Amino acid sequence: MDAAENRLLTESGPGTPGGAVLRQYWQPAALTEELDPSQVGDRPVVAVDLLGEALVAFRDQRGELGLLSRWCAHRGVDLSFGRLEDGGLRCVFHGWLFDTAGSCLETPAEPPDSTFHTRVCQRSYPVIERNGVIWAWLGEGEPPPLPGFDCFIAPTQQVFAFKGRWDCNWLQAQEVGIDPAHAAFLHRFLEDEEETYGQQFRAAVADTGVSVTKLMREAGPPEITAEPTDYGFRLRTLRDFGGRFTHVRISNCIFPNAIAVAMSPTMTIMQWHVPIDDKSCYWYSMFVSYGEPVDAEVMRAQRITQVELPGYRSKTGRAQNWGFDPVEQSGTTYTGMGPDINVHDQWAVESPGPVFDRTGEHLSPSDVGIRTHRRQLLAAQRERSENTLIGTARPETMRGPAAADAATSEGDYDACWRSFEAARRSASGWAPPLDD
Repeated sequence: MDAAENRLLTESGPGTPGGAVLRQYWQPAALTEELDPSQVGDRPVVAVDLLGEALVAFRDQRGELGLLSRWCAHRGVDLSFGRLEDGGLRCVFHGWLFDTAGSCLETPAEPPDSTFHTRVCQRSYPVIERNGVIWAWLGEGEPPPLPGFDCFIAPTQQVFAFKGRWDCNWLQAQEVGIDPAHAAFLHRFLEDEEETYGQQFRAAVADTGVSVTKLMREAGPPEITAEPTDYGFRLRTLRDFGGRFTHVRISNCIFPNAIAVAMSPTMTIMQWHVPIDDKSCYWYSMFVSYGEPVDAEVMRAQRITQVELPGYRSKTGRAQNWGFDPVEQSGTTYTGMGPDINVHDQWAVESPGPVFDRTGEHLSPSDVGIRTHRRQLLAAQRERSENTLIGTARPETMRGPAAADAATSEGDYDACWRSFEAARRSASGWAPPLDD
């Protein structure tokens, strides 16, 4: 890795090769709750910073969503301070009124018979609202359909969405999610206790009676392989537990900036890592339940206390040493940073600095997911003009993806995770079978 390649991988703004690739995919722009009148009152307007662009999202009086350039086409003031009235968003500087498509409806400082407003347009982007997230298309041309992933096709009551801000480049956030080896160290608990929020590793592995945290403490080094898929690649991680069984974990890289991992036998997390700019990002998680409907109220209450609104920035960060306690590290958790694995991940992605200098790193064989993803990103930047980007041909036909946390004492690992995935999809009543 040299400095030029590191820039190619991490830059996401307008006019950059990396930004051009990211703009060929739907990106999360805001949570539905940020523009929900029942939660924000009668002014559903929010400033959005996405891929290095300053935008404003709003819901008009009819309930329609709009996403516009934040700087007014007249004199460049901030439209996120505008008034919602008369069918659009009105700039408070001179009263120019814009609808959700960016059309200028009025320029009230001009004479009544003026047609000047018909020659003015604010830059706008297509948006789609799906299962708690507002998605934006910042690419050129007609946007494609959303992929056919479970988080998009599941009934609303089966999905809970939330987000958080990290002070680091988006690629650092993505790479922690495609690094299965870190879980045995970063998320290791030195003692077994009752499960609380953030301690998902307390749960037992399949029907083994062994908790995941015990597995991570005592299993041997993982065997990790990457298999190409139509959406990116699938990671298969095998851990032998003293010859008693093999833990089989399936996780995914959804190109270019998302992951899918198993949270429990009945729940998968699909998470996007979205650049705000090159030094900060949001993670957007969609928790998909294949069992009982999600309890969105409880899940939000668990998470909302961990962030500061309106920016969804974690209350624990560099300024607080990520909550590090050396006494805790000596006997309770491997990190000494509390039981919340989200904080562990936050430290891992923020501590290298806003943009990690990869020229000094030494990737090992277990970093197969990171190497695979970087190759795909660099290839996409070279080939994007040839319409060969991963997952862009027919995104609506993509399914799943599978995310398994199973165990077997047999040797057929693929049969193990496929059986796990087929059983929970069948039990869900709504998730279609996978094609592969």
